[in-house]
Amino acid sequence: MPTGRSSADVGRHPGPATSLRLLLGLRARGLRTPARVAVVVGVALLVAVTVVSVTLPSQVGLAPELVEAMRRYLPVGFLAFVVTTATAVLFGGGGREAIAADQVVAYPLGPTTDHLAGLVLAPLNLAWLIQAWSLLAAVAVLTRGGHTWAAVVPVLLWLVAVTVAVQWLSWVVEYVRRGPRGELVVRTTAVFAGLAIVVVVATGHLLDAARWTPAAWASSLPAMGAAGDWLNWLFGCLVLTAVALGAAILGVGAARMTWTRPATTQARVETRRYAIRAFPRGDLQALVAIDRASVWRSAPLRRGLVLLSLLPVVVAFAGRLDWLMVPVLPGLVASGGALLFGVNAWALDARGAVWRESLPVAPRTVLVARAWVLVEVLTVASVATLLICGWRAGQPTAAELSAAVCATLTIALRTVASGLRWSVRRPFSVDLRSVRATPAPPLVMVAYSARLAVAATLTGLVFSVVGRLFPWWYCVVLAVVLCATSVFSLWWTGRLWERPSVRSRVVETVASV
Repeated sequence: MPTGRSSADVGRHPGPATSLRLLLGLRARGLRTPARVAVVVGVALLVAVTVVSVTLPSQVGLAPELVEAMRRYLPVGFLAFVVTTATAVLFGGGGREAIAADQVVAYPLGPTTDHLAGLVLAPLNLAWLIQAWSLLAAVAVLTRGGHTWAAVVPVLLWLVAVTVAVQWLSWVVEYVRRGPRGELVVRTTAVFAGLAIVVVVATGHLLDAARWTPAAWASSLPAMGAAGDWLNWLFGCLVLTAVALGAAILGVGAARMTWTRPATTQARVETRRYAIRAFPRGDLQALVAIDRASVWRSAPLRRGLVLLSLLPVVVAFAGRLDWLMVPVLPGLVASGGALLFGVNAWALDARGAVWRESLPVAPRTVLVARAWVLVEVLTVASVATLLICGWRAGQPTAAELSAAVCATLTIALRTVASGLRWSVRRPFSVDLRSVRATPAPPLVMVAYSARLAVAATLTGLVFSVVGRLFPWWYCVVLAVVLCATSVFSLWWTGRLWERPSVRSRVVETVASV
């Protein structure tokens, strides 16, 4: 009986670029029509914002003092893009993956395709996009009246070169991590690097440090292009292009070397012996214990929680904080915590969702347990941020303290309500055991992170204004009203979760990993 050719047949296999295109096409064909329309609209929106960030700022006139400050701190912006991009990719163990690790065996994919997939998906990150748009807008303002297109080209090349170089570095770090005592080496290096950044920022030498890095040289290229210094501009563009190509080639070699070592990070956690704990007193306590263990025994969630706990320290030492901004920061940290697993909370179960659904437990109890664990994660991160930033901001008034506390609690509860609502209405099949996994597809994660960040920022600013203009109890009344809407959202999500058709759809989706 004749059959079609498979990947195991001897013959010419498609190259890495063709394999990546076929893989992305396969993922796209698996989407329903509304999801495809949403993807097209999302990509078009990202392109439109990029164009606007280049064209609109060049038409706006700013005060000379502000323009001079932007020109002075432009190298810091270039360097900050390197630090944040490296942090996001290094904690992911090689960047985003186009397909789950345990599904790669079914496709003729190699390390080169995996490396290219990480490069293609790297820009689908809200932090990456915001910083890229900010750099483009700043350069457009500083080069107003000159050749704007020539000023934008080095910025785009810098974004590409840094992304490719960080991707290569992430494969090197992952190769070391998978080796003998690799975890210890990587963690020790990360601690020293983090301490160095904190010391530089705390001592006020950030601008001086940026001037001694390649970011200072790269930040001078846009001015050369705008002024028509074509020889130096062309040389700089060629250097950035060569760096990007060289890092891409090195990244392929690093990816191949990494693939020769098995990923044992998650295996160590799953094969470790754990002491027997006391028998839970009730169903809720048992489910909370299971969910809590699922969070701490997942490699990407553990790394994300570590990064989340370090952010308040960096923010607190970045500069002198004012209590006007303190209510905003805990909310942003809570939004980042929800992106770890809260936006697709049932992905913690994966294939175990079928077993979880067969337990003789009320459906609402399962939802309450998941919400409780999410509240624990967000509360710990938010309260830690509030304490550290509040200590840095100095002694507050009663109204300022009330605004900060009420904003922290309100945003945390609203984030939990939004995350559980999205988890029930739009679940995704994700294996959170993989160190490179995210709870939702990259473009969906961009939308989730934008919605959470905007809501947290606006809520925090409202509480800041109320705390400045009115007595302390106004913030309490506002928090009660907003928390009531979040409680109603949780109650409505519970009603949906109690429907057997909804639960079966969620379980079928998350269990098909």
